[in-house]
Amino acid sequence: MSTPVSPAPAAAPVDPLARLRHDLRTHAAHIPGYAEMLREQAAESGLESLLPDLGNIETAGRQLLELIREELVPERLPTDAAGLHDLHAALRTLLNHVLGYTELLLEQTESGPATALAPDLQKVQRAARELLRLSEEWLTPERLREIAAARPAVVSRIEPSALALTRPVVLPAADALVTGRILVADDDPGHRELICRRLEQQGFAVDAVAGGAAALERLRGERFDLVLLDVLMPDLDGGQVLAALKADPALRDLPVIVLSALDELDSVVRCILAGAEDYLAKPVNTVLLRARIGACLEKSRLRRREAAYLAALEAERQKSESLLLNILPAPIAARLKQGETTIVDRLAEVTVLFADLVNFTALAAGRDPVAVVRLLDDLFSAFDELARAQGLEKIKTIGDAYMVVGGVPTPRPDHAEAVAELALDMMAHMRRVVARQAEPLQLRIGLHTGPVIAGVIGRHKFNYDLWGDTVNTASRMESLSLPGRIQVTAATRDRLAGRYAFEPRGEIEVKGKGRVATWFLTGRHAG
Repeated sequence: MSTPVSPAPAAAPVDPLARLRHDLRTHAAHIPGYAEMLREQAAESGLESLLPDLGNIETAGRQLLELIREELVPERLPTDAAGLHDLHAALRTLLNHVLGYTELLLEQTESGPATALAPDLQKVQRAARELLRLSEEWLTPERLREIAAARPAVVSRIEPSALALTRPVVLPAADALVTGRILVADDDPGHRELICRRLEQQGFAVDAVAGGAAALERLRGERFDLVLLDVLMPDLDGGQVLAALKADPALRDLPVIVLSALDELDSVVRCILAGAEDYLAKPVNTVLLRARIGACLEKSRLRRREAAYLAALEAERQKSESLLLNILPAPIAARLKQGETTIVDRLAEVTVLFADLVNFTALAAGRDPVAVVRLLDDLFSAFDELARAQGLEKIKTIGDAYMVVGGVPTPRPDHAEAVAELALDMMAHMRRVVARQAEPLQLRIGLHTGPVIAGVIGRHKFNYDLWGDTVNTASRMESLSLPGRIQVTAATRDRLAGRYAFEPRGEIEVKGKGRVATWFLTGRHAG
């Protein structure tokens, strides 16, 4: 039966001016991101002559990000023609620098080793042209007036440099191998590619999806060590994905780092309160990101180690519990665990069964010891199952003798009936064993009903046992019984009268009790 999926919480509202900054910064971030990788690639390929122009592109890209951040704020919102003209002019100047240097570099990559740089240069070029188009389309008086009118009365905002939490940046040691499988969820294809390439260069296994719903589907079907999550996505936003992860017991401990161009303080707080490990601003500082990823993966490894340790402790506890329950009845074990140091109970009436294999010692003397132990184990294991089926407590085995009691440790009104059923079942099982294996074995059983004292003795090796005349009498009933018969006293017969069939044996001499009347239990009455 499939588990019903709770509906995702509604997406949190976003200040329209913060959304505008976010969208413009997302496109602008592609320029320094690709330029930084191009510089590294050119340096590795020995193309030092290209480094100055690539540096100029990267610088212009970062200036674009600062311009968008500083100018598109409420106190400087340019709704008049002069203000917009200045903003457009500043944006166009920087974008023209990017496009100009890109054109020069593309001409130099038409042949030779520099051709490998052409794809990323074209991405820088497309990003600059797209940002130029969007600024002309979005930064108009009409649109800015709509944004100003739609803004809430109070909006908290923080600097991108403060978006990372205030934990110190701790870089992994140079020789430390930080690895893991990371899922990137971001609807912007350019940022997805930049992040994935960066992480793959650092040795991580990376997968990427374009939305929150796809991220949840992948996370529920595959194992990942970390999620890098965008906030604003078209289907489920980052907050909704975080809420779904924390509601899923299998995923709630998966670390999540939020990466976003959204600089609204409320968004940061919502993500952190929803369970994000960190919140980093786009474009992401790669050194800072690597440090945060390393910290998250180490924390994740520690959580898994702790979970494994707790699971091992629980397995050992279960093993100890099982061993304890093999030695003591469950209610007695529970009392010991609750702190009782002396456990003694006086029970007004129970029924005790002793069983013994006739002449087993002489029979075993001429046999292989392993075969003897295996035979006893098979028989007594079968008797254990029969006793368990009747809800009876096996007290102990002594050699080839077997002791069970009904009404201990928890009193029950049908203790005599349950023990009688066990005795008949044991005899039936013994007959099947003899017929199947041609073993010259016979079982004799004795029952007696009366009061006993029950308790636990020992400090290092616990033993739950019974004492009293009832135990001694039941033992005598077994030792004085006949092979293949179940001998009972008058007390037991009286408890079973009308429901079971008996054959009178008459009086027998019982040590310490004189002449005692006994009967053989022969079966059940019909119905």
